[in-house]
Amino acid sequence: MKLKTFMDIPPWEWPEDAANIFLEILRDDQADESECLLAAKLAGDETAINDKLADALLAILHITKNSDSLRAQAAISLGPALECAYMDGFEDTQNVPISENKFQEIQKSLRKLYLDTSVPKEVRRRVLEASVRAPQDWHKDVIRETYSSTDESWKLTAVFCMRFVRGFNDQIHEALETENQDIHYEAVCAAGNWEVDAAWSHIATLITTEGTDKYLQLAAIEAVASIRPQEAAEILLDLADSEDEDIADAAYEAMAMSEVLLDLKDDDEDDESCHWGWATVEGHRITSKKTKTYFVIIEFAGLYNAGL
Repeated sequence: MKLKTFMDIPPWEWPEDAANIFLEILRDDQADESECLLAAKLAGDETAINDKLADALLAILHITKNSDSLRAQAAISLGPALECAYMDGFEDTQNVPISENKFQEIQKSLRKLYLDTSVPKEVRRRVLEASVRAPQDWHKDVIRETYSSTDESWKLTAVFCMRFVRGFNDQIHEALETENQDIHYEAVCAAGNWEVDAAWSHIATLITTEGTDKYLQLAAIEAVASIRPQEAAEILLDLADSEDEDIADAAYEAMAMSEVLLDLKDDDEDDESCHWGWATVEGHRITSKKTKTYFVIIEFAGLYNAGL
């Protein structure tokens, strides 16, 4: 099976030996650079990643003769496994793609690489972006430092990291006013993730303003559902009839999320002993407030949709 074929197949339909296929390429010193890049990207999917693949990605990341782009991709691909392990914990190891020891090893390796200023900038940026998927105490100071940088690529990394590390609402709100489109996008995502109420007017305007770039409008649609669920439903209703299928689907999912969040918040108000943690809807885990990242499986209009 050719590696490019995997890009056209949903991960849950990959063959059982997919991880071994990726591993063989990543371990092959003679493999083509483009093939290694694709294998590294595919290896990070939660349906494939395991301890052996994580080791292979770490090895690529530490080999200085590898290209910056390959090392950066290896770092990025470690992120989802870190986040899954951080969110789920290790009480039920069947739900976690890597072992606890490997999780800790990845965290230590990424921190060491980030602190090594001789590592190329692109690699260090991706290392930081991967490591914050499982937040640690050292991240806050680093994010503050990188956000204050005059280098916009580092500022972009900082705002991306704010999605996963709490305590940067003011910076997120400020970043919404930037002229840099990439930073703007990351700020919208972060504002939604942390329910930054001060960002409501700006993000709601992105949805209703004609000419907003589609990728930014999609991010705004998702964000408003968590910032003000009740008001979001009113805004999103018209978009559910959009001729653009992507916009319509996003609006449907966001409205469904709005209803879920309203129900959960009502439950919180009714029960003083209720704390945010794992919540369920029809038996499906939907959200964790550990990082305010949502894992949603929603039944809406007869369709099942899973998203982050």
